[in-house]
Amino acid sequence: MTPLEELLAERIRRYGPIPFADFMRECLYHPVYGYYSKTELQRLADYYTSVDVHPIFGRLLARKFAEMWEQLERPKEFLLVEAGAGVGRLARHILDFCEATLPDFFAALRYVAVELSASRRKQAAERLERHGRANHLRITQEIPEHVPAGCVFSNELMDALAVHRVVMTAGSFEEVLVGCDHGRFVDVLGPVSTCAINDYFATQGITLHEGQHAEAGLEACDWIAEVGRRIERGFVLTIDYGHRARELFDERHMRGTLLAYQQHRVSEDFYRSPGEQDLTAHVNFTALENWGKRSGLKTTEFTSQTAFLLALGQPNEFADVYDPGQTETDQIRARLQLKTLIHPEGMGERFHVLLQRK
Repeated sequence: MTPLEELLAERIRRYGPIPFADFMRECLYHPVYGYYSKTELQRLADYYTSVDVHPIFGRLLARKFAEMWEQLERPKEFLLVEAGAGVGRLARHILDFCEATLPDFFAALRYVAVELSASRRKQAAERLERHGRANHLRITQEIPEHVPAGCVFSNELMDALAVHRVVMTAGSFEEVLVGCDHGRFVDVLGPVSTCAINDYFATQGITLHEGQHAEAGLEACDWIAEVGRRIERGFVLTIDYGHRARELFDERHMRGTLLAYQQHRVSEDFYRSPGEQDLTAHVNFTALENWGKRSGLKTTEFTSQTAFLLALGQPNEFADVYDPGQTETDQIRARLQLKTLIHPEGMGERFHVLLQRK
């Protein structure tokens, strides 16, 4: 039994079954035992992201951010806020490229790397020390209260925000709570723990099939609405895997989309080794759009990662993929890594990009 497992079991014994959202939040973000409090090596042992494939991902994003700066008529300071910055790998790719290739934009760029984990903030500070000393970067635990002009962006963050689990039973929702039976976590059906769950589905016009399981991403809704309130003028860019609501809750997803990842293996054993495996659910982009509207965010683009990266890389024929002095073998390897990011059978069509503006 993991230390977190003992803490959660004791909580359930004392107070009764808890919403899965509470369980998931503790499994991922407990300050001592949560999955994202672990070292970066733990994550790499379980899965990898677009950032891990090649620096071209960050370089193309940098070009997109420079476009945003131009669209905002070149403000003196452009606040670029990365939510879920981890150990600063993507931040370094973006900052290094802007410094070398986009000097005018770099002069205005103020990067804020937001990360909950204290250990990962420390790793990021070490990796990004040079940019911090030059006042182009600061690392924090919270998104700034006010973003006068800039962009808040995330890459594979929304899928790791806690979700409630529900099932349609006799025409109404029951919530799948987490109970504990003889030391094992089990599903327990009960009334929904908050009326926000009913509002979540009603707002999107979603009716589940009888017996269908689904996730309600209330935390993601609260997150996007709050971010929209903090932006005075600028953008929110979300990159993640998921769908719009009509596809996300169709008959192909009768069991929901929640999955557990450990050692590059995927399962539906959500209760195994709390704090030692990643838990994710597909992102509902319709919900991000709807709740974003409540704080003034308007959708300007929704597309696949393939189309998004192609539009950014094609003008210079993806010259940004190469580093100075590379051998022909290195260049071939770089092109293959690029294909992983944009090929429909790789990450290209599994990931989507939502751009909102205020």
